[in-house]
Amino acid sequence: MQIRKILGVLCCGLLLSPSAFAVNYAEHPVALKWLQSMVKEGFSRDYLVKVLKNAKRQNSILKAMNRQAEGRLSWEKYRSRFIETKRIQNGNKFWKKHRDALTRAEKKYGVPAQMIVSVIGVETRYGKITGSYRVLDALATIAFDLPRRGEFFRNELTEFLRLTKEENIAYTKPKGSYAGAMGYGQFLPSSFRKYAVDFDGDGKRDIWKNPVDAIGSVANYFSQHGWLTGQPVVLSAKVAKQLDNKWINNGLELKVTLEQWHAKSVLGAKNRQQSEKATLMLLKYNKKDQYWFGLHNFYVITRYNHSRYYAMAVYQLSQLIKAENKLS
Repeated sequence: MQIRKILGVLCCGLLLSPSAFAVNYAEHPVALKWLQSMVKEGFSRDYLVKVLKNAKRQNSILKAMNRQAEGRLSWEKYRSRFIETKRIQNGNKFWKKHRDALTRAEKKYGVPAQMIVSVIGVETRYGKITGSYRVLDALATIAFDLPRRGEFFRNELTEFLRLTKEENIAYTKPKGSYAGAMGYGQFLPSSFRKYAVDFDGDGKRDIWKNPVDAIGSVANYFSQHGWLTGQPVVLSAKVAKQLDNKWINNGLELKVTLEQWHAKSVLGAKNRQQSEKATLMLLKYNKKDQYWFGLHNFYVITRYNHSRYYAMAVYQLSQLIKAENKLS
């Protein structure tokens, strides 16, 4: 999900800590400082020592953390990774197979079925590729050996240990991505604890093997972040005259009203409330400039992953899956 959402733009070098090559995290100074803070929060020292001894540093994770797709790819190449015939067709199959759960989620949370399917399709190809790293190893490696992201991931490691206790799961068992994101929807531990739901009523929140729980959890995530039922995600925009570049692709937050955009000769939203706020994007596709207004629901998608590329790919894939579903 949440991988690109949380990581942001990383430094070019790994910037490893002086003891980055320590084999045993129970002897790693950064890990020991984290351990002390955890003991103050009520965790057993012996338990934490066992956790750290079990955690294994993974060099491949540190390398992967420097390969964020949006920083390297054009929109066209990024889009082609996710919007492809097979993913559209498999999205339709996933929808058909889990139609009851998707219908129920749409009714309960107000999030369109095609949006839920699209997120799961972008994140894991509908559960086929959920990650092969132990979550413990991924979180510990980043938490203790990647200083630029250490604080955030030390918190995620804490959340992971709480999660495993709450869900009665051995902390050595869960697997996920190189950044510790888990299951069909790639939830980080903090997101799991806040937004994962038991959507089939079996008493467990299982986003790893249970697509019904995953569907409900993704829908709940969007709902909790303010998804507006029945409202558009983006609108095609037209820039009628030269516009200062500082107004284009200028962050994800919605700061400028449609009325203000109109005053700058950015057109295309005359049927919307002019007090509504939107961001303006320029995405090049087929060698042509495409301007888009990102509206409130677009911003909600970026709460799942802080990337305009990601949000647009999820949206466009959702529309193609919806069209495929209608045709079949």
